[in-house]
Amino acid sequence: MSPLTHDGLLRRAKDLDLPAQHHIDGVDEPGGGTAFAVVSPRDGQVLAEVANARTAEVDLAVAAARRAFDAGPWPRLAPADRGRILMRIAELLEEQREKIALTISLEMGKPITDAHDIELRAAINTFRWYGQLADKLTDESPHTTPDALALITREPAGVVGAVVPWNFPLTLASWKLAPALAAGCTVVLKPSENSPLSALLLSRLATEAGLPPGVLNVVTGDGPVAGRALGMHPDVDVLAFTGSTGVGRHFLRYAADSNLKRVWLELGGKSPNIILPDAPDLEKAAATAAWGIFFNQGEMCTAPSRLLVHSSVAERVTEVIVARAGELRVGDPLDPATEMGALVGESHLKRVLDHISTGLEEGARLRAGGGRALADTGGSFLRPTVFDRVNPGMRLAREEIFGPVLSILTFDDLDEAVQLANATEYGLAAGLWTADLSTAHKVSRALRAGTVWVNCYEEGDLTVPFGGMKQSGNGRDKSAHAIEKYTELKTTWIQL
Repeated sequence: MSPLTHDGLLRRAKDLDLPAQHHIDGVDEPGGGTAFAVVSPRDGQVLAEVANARTAEVDLAVAAARRAFDAGPWPRLAPADRGRILMRIAELLEEQREKIALTISLEMGKPITDAHDIELRAAINTFRWYGQLADKLTDESPHTTPDALALITREPAGVVGAVVPWNFPLTLASWKLAPALAAGCTVVLKPSENSPLSALLLSRLATEAGLPPGVLNVVTGDGPVAGRALGMHPDVDVLAFTGSTGVGRHFLRYAADSNLKRVWLELGGKSPNIILPDAPDLEKAAATAAWGIFFNQGEMCTAPSRLLVHSSVAERVTEVIVARAGELRVGDPLDPATEMGALVGESHLKRVLDHISTGLEEGARLRAGGGRALADTGGSFLRPTVFDRVNPGMRLAREEIFGPVLSILTFDDLDEAVQLANATEYGLAAGLWTADLSTAHKVSRALRAGTVWVNCYEEGDLTVPFGGMKQSGNGRDKSAHAIEKYTELKTTWIQL
């Protein structure tokens, strides 16, 4: 990021030219519905009045995607040519990195440094990685009898509906879009109504990069109307969703009630982070636990919101986390020095505060935070919050809070730790801190989670898949495995 000061970023924010229309068939489309306000959580001010999709706009976008798939060049391009356009999207994202990071920071409250250095890096790398992968995918020809030739080919699945949340608006959109486009699919993307602006900017860059009309369409609107219309649409072949488990259930119903489209879900989490007394660096384990729950204001499906720590070291670990909570700089997302920004909006802040109140009523002990911060700004800020003396039956330990609220539970032996870790309806991610290699392998295998981090948290790259078990969803984002969601296997048997 250029060395802009807080004042410089504030000036740039005032001059931003923010998009307000759908992007359908390669052009901006105002639509016929009423607009909705995008409100910045940093100060409660309206950023833009954005087109609110009705069923008619969703139908228009799906029709454009269907034409582009059935008769357009995109599925028929050489994979290397598709890859070059994806890599051009990455280049344009890099060129516009500061503007898009500023937009994300404004629309969902993420600190500008995180938006620029983490969110945009992930989006750029994702388009680049799948652009490079596009012509590396291979089909199969298994050995059969001498008088036959068998071919197993992967073909693009068709029109993809992608619905993504607000917490990582561009990263999670990229995780859906890049592999779907690399496979030769066309896409209709519906971003969250809380964070539609960055997705609209991306759609315009994609058209500029050379995507043919109709290949990527973005419609903005709410879930009950636009999301439902996309989920129910008979011309959508695949639906990819990241968000809450409750909304994921709706998309499964929509598929059942329409054309039985394939539905891929990346849903909620209540991730356990286990610290054993033989952790190679107890201070690092505690500091990482604090970073993990407070990063992105705790608004992460993988947030290590349940810290399971051996009773012999529990107080030592807790003291480190409480100290870090007190030191953390909560402030204006547009200040490069801010470490934790605003929650996405006032309604979400109230929901998190309700969880905190319930935790106190149920008998958990508040060790840090617990209330609003910077209330005079008009923004949705919360102090980093830590509870200990949490038991597994409490709401704090069972429900996804999606905020900077840590629940500390203790255990006395390894079997109890694994039992506590798996005592959840979710299965997205988990952490484990131990110096014993055998323990690391055994516990990792025992944990019912799609990703297990050992002596780290939130590490990895695009070579590894991401997704969950149980009610955290199905299918995988990232890696070559993501291509599987957007392709169909075809068998051709040729009698010689």
